[in-house]
Amino acid sequence: MFSFSIHLALHIPDGYLSLPVSLVTKAIAITFVALSLNRVQSEYKERTVPLMGVCAAFIFAAQMVNFPIVGGTSGHLMGGTLAAILLGPWAGSLVMAVVFIVQTVMFQDGGLTALGANITIMGLIGTFGGYYLYRLVRSLVGRNTWLGMSVATAIASWTSVVAAAFVCAMLLAWSDTIPLAVGMTAMLSWHLIIGIGEAFITLAVISFIWRTRPDLIYGALRSNPNEEKA
Repeated sequence: MFSFSIHLALHIPDGYLSLPVSLVTKAIAITFVALSLNRVQSEYKERTVPLMGVCAAFIFAAQMVNFPIVGGTSGHLMGGTLAAILLGPWAGSLVMAVVFIVQTVMFQDGGLTALGANITIMGLIGTFGGYYLYRLVRSLVGRNTWLGMSVATAIASWTSVVAAAFVCAMLLAWSDTIPLAVGMTAMLSWHLIIGIGEAFITLAVISFIWRTRPDLIYGALRSNPNEEKA
């Protein structure tokens, strides 16, 4: 995600993670993808499948567009929390896994040996961590109000980016790739800002869908959100 230093990116390339870290993160990714496949097949409706495809295409395309931040570098949408809000954490995690597999295999954006880590960091943290934080904040602020939705979306999407940067720095440190203090400072200092862009884009998309097709939001009530503003 950083244009000036590849080893500080969230898309981890080959050779930057130790074998134990690569194996553990691969096992985490495979486990959650397998569980997600099972849940989607058993619980989700058929209409979720085309929505998953549209969501994957949008996130894939959006990740190709970088937005500038201070210091001459740039960031892009991560999309995990966006996918989870629209599809739920299980289907959302499948969408993110597909996006990162395609990016890795076809565009060499991230290494094959680090694919499990990249799915875990940028996919699972956003889809599961971001979604359940979104639910918590929305229930506290106002579950069925536009204010509750918007505050929850912004906080969850921003937090997912910062949490991903934190975990990425930890994995690089455990792999003896970069000292923990150096990696944590570099990753968090930039991703605190990049997270603002993530929150802005995610909120813009979810707000549009909330006002036009609220039934597409996972778990949304079928009532008119325009009548529930707070």
